[in-house]
Amino acid sequence: MTRRPHPPKDPIPREGLRPRFWERVPLRNMAPKEWEALCDGCGKCCLNKLEDPDTGEVVFTRIGCRLLDDETCRCGNYEIRKTIVPECVVLTPGNIGEIAYWMPRTCAYRLLHEGKSLYDWHPLISGDPDSVHRAGESVQGWTVPEFEVPEDDWEDYIVEGDL
Repeated sequence: MTRRPHPPKDPIPREGLRPRFWERVPLRNMAPKEWEALCDGCGKCCLNKLEDPDTGEVVFTRIGCRLLDDETCRCGNYEIRKTIVPECVVLTPGNIGEIAYWMPRTCAYRLLHEGKSLYDWHPLISGDPDSVHRAGESVQGWTVPEFEVPEDDWEDYIVEGDL
């Protein structure tokens, strides 16, 4: 008699979220709460980026948005962020295709859009919201507030390597 392995269990209970929804539900069909739960809390999308107008290459800087909390790696005014920072891009299932190229390579939205799996350190997998920080995949403790650096000097703060 061959034993079949049990399907993996959802690591933590999530009120209002379908079990392992990220593996079964297309981004465009996710409930708003599921969409929001995809964010791993890394803060990388809140880093200011520079885009080469000739090549389209995007690089990240260590310069965080004025609303980024460097310790929690979360937006300090998430609900009204677009009012305070008009240039803030609000990611939606409708615009992920246009925006994915400049999202961090580890971003759950980008990964799922590209048909890839979440990393083991993602809080939806690990069950621990701090796993992203312990894995060294967040911006915790190494950003510089945008108002402290003149925009002409942002090139001096480019992050080397892949985010």
